[in-house]
Amino acid sequence: MKRPAILLSLILALPMGASTDIGTISFPTSTPSKEAQAHFQRGATILHSFGWKQAIQAFQEAQAADPDFAMAYWGEALCYNHPLLPERDRDTPQEVLQKLGPTLEARLAKAPTMREKGFLRAVDALFFGEGDIKARRVAYMEAMRDLHEAMPDDDEVAAFYALSLISAGGAAGKEGEPERVLAGSIGLRLLAENANHPGAAHYTIHAFDDPTHAILALPAARKFAGIAPGVSHARHMPSHIFIQLGMWQQVSDSNQSAYEAAVDLYEPGDSAGDMVHALDWGQYGDLQLGDYERARQWIERMEAIAKKVDGPERIAMTLPTVKARYVLETGQWRTTPVTDSAPAAELFASGISAIQLGDLALARAATRALGAKDESETGSYFKKPLEIMKLQLAGAVAIADGDTEAGFEKLTAAAAIAQAMPLPRGAPNPIKPAHELLGEALLQAGRPADAVVAFEESLTRMRNRPRSLLGLARANTAIGEHEAAQALYAQLMSIWKDRDLPELSEVRRFLASN
Repeated sequence: MKRPAILLSLILALPMGASTDIGTISFPTSTPSKEAQAHFQRGATILHSFGWKQAIQAFQEAQAADPDFAMAYWGEALCYNHPLLPERDRDTPQEVLQKLGPTLEARLAKAPTMREKGFLRAVDALFFGEGDIKARRVAYMEAMRDLHEAMPDDDEVAAFYALSLISAGGAAGKEGEPERVLAGSIGLRLLAENANHPGAAHYTIHAFDDPTHAILALPAARKFAGIAPGVSHARHMPSHIFIQLGMWQQVSDSNQSAYEAAVDLYEPGDSAGDMVHALDWGQYGDLQLGDYERARQWIERMEAIAKKVDGPERIAMTLPTVKARYVLETGQWRTTPVTDSAPAAELFASGISAIQLGDLALARAATRALGAKDESETGSYFKKPLEIMKLQLAGAVAIADGDTEAGFEKLTAAAAIAQAMPLPRGAPNPIKPAHELLGEALLQAGRPADAVVAFEESLTRMRNRPRSLLGLARANTAIGEHEAAQALYAQLMSIWKDRDLPELSEVRRFLASN
């Protein structure tokens, strides 16, 4: 595909021609049209990798070849909402299905087999059912379970049932864990039977996307990008597991590849979501590696996209986050003017910077402005992270003001909220891990034993995170646990290697003296 001219200024010498490989599935249907079946099979294969735009095109081509082909409308309907994120568009899937027939009965009449009728009933429950999105996803899952129980040897029924379990079960954590583990077991079985099945690898990764289970999905993560390199999301998804295991170079590489694929697929008018998502995660990986120059390049790419590419809605939320994350991870403190319109992440990073720079007046102003923010700016998905940031900044300011007791009360409350949230997926949300900030404050207050507990909890939730490793090493040193500190400093040395970081001097001094 020819690159749009406007994108040439956004990237530096990206390789041309992303592969069109999308994986291999077998999804027979009742259509008599070989052309329609070929388009459908391509669409269904890409759908397994969440390549929405590519899949929509394939399903619409199948509809054009056979206007009464029920499964082509089923497939397109599933392309307008991410099954693991809040619903954003219920109307378009309904419109697509109503093109097949105005009622469920009319649509079922065009599905000749029990299998196809089962798929249609499930998607009808998802988009026409009663209740909110959570209730409808549960109804969809139950319909897919019935179909799976009736056809246990059908791989495509099993794959979409696995995804429905994850969608209905929710994010990683205790809530939804049985559903996710079952989904993961289905994915692993399918992958063992067909090592080139994109859905098998993809849903295994999503099912085990938490610090406890991630190791189970590492083989799937290593395979997925090679299964479907023609889909940007397939190149990104392995980083879900790499990030859980603290494999920072792989996080960076995976998202560089995903970004390149997204650039290759972009056409004017498209959403820039896949590009932005890859830039977000890739930057986090490079920050953990201590490669701050490259981390800055990810921001510059996103800034260029914000100026020149359609689809700014995701960029508007993500760009302030990656800028604030850069400040907090590098310790290159930078304040910005406090205004009511400043994004929450910017206010938080500016407030923490102001404390470090000794400007408590600005820090208090940032605290007040952040305190006035509500979920109308960030969305309900970020409600608790916003609440945590408010407590974190207010607590840090209180400690800087000398009210240590009140400050630690707020930082502890922030950590308690984080503890009750689902286990993290991806970069920390909020941008400064609550237990890590608590540990740093405890260490600075001369309470290293308490700091050890906080840092250990932070690392339980986010493995191999250098800032928490560094804090834990310092805390262990302070309480005389030099053997534990030495192992942690050695771990940091393996991550940062020969970076030009002031903290690395500390690491080398300790290792040399022990």
